[in-house]
Amino acid sequence: MATITSDLATNLMVSAVALTALTIMSLVALRGWREWIQLKREELTAGHSIGHDAAVPHAGSRIEIADLKERLRKLEAIAAGVDL
Repeated sequence: MATITSDLATNLMVSAVALTALTIMSLVALRGWREWIQLKREELTAGHSIGHDAAVPHAGSRIEIADLKERLRKLEAIAAGVDL
């Protein structure tokens, strides 16, 4: 009978420690998630991401600039009387 009680107490202790460790890990992960979400919100309100340099335009801006340059080239060709 003593070994059954001893095994039960040991199993309860191991279960309690495992549950405590799982709770602590979950709380740490939740805090990290909340801080990451807050960082992303701050980046969105600032209007840019951390990884982008202010001197380097975004990919969308570069595409728009290339499109505008192409349109300008076509308009200049039309003004010069060149067929495209």
